[in-house]
Amino acid sequence: MEEVPERLAAKPSWLITQLAVHARRLVFDGFTAAGARGYHYRILAALDEFGAASQAELGRRCRMDRSDVVAAVGGLVDQGFVDKAPDPDHGRRNKVTLTRAGAQQLQRLDRALDRAQDDLLQPLSAEDREVLTRLLTRVLARHEPK
Repeated sequence: MEEVPERLAAKPSWLITQLAVHARRLVFDGFTAAGARGYHYRILAALDEFGAASQAELGRRCRMDRSDVVAAVGGLVDQGFVDKAPDPDHGRRNKVTLTRAGAQQLQRLDRALDRAQDDLLQPLSAEDREVLTRLLTRVLARHEPK
């Protein structure tokens, strides 16, 4: 591997960017092996944690563009992982709910994501992983839209 200029390698922004490339690849490979995409995981996780939701609500919670939500939900419906039906409280909206098969798929994806995390963070102890997660969470919170 080529050496990187010290002034670059010492910058957290550069390190985070380089690590993100590896993280994306590991997660992508794990989800692909389970027959899913990252958007599928986001939606299944949100439905599991917060319950049934409109597609607009899923987009906000999952930080996804509306068209990406529509496509991902459509794929999840086709696979039997979610149901989509008209919202009885709001005639022009659809309500998306997690199915039993979707909950099982979410468990498979959780395991794939855990393996990707373990691979990515292999050089770190459990305590270091917690510290890194806490620090990244704090930095991200500073830059989140209010």
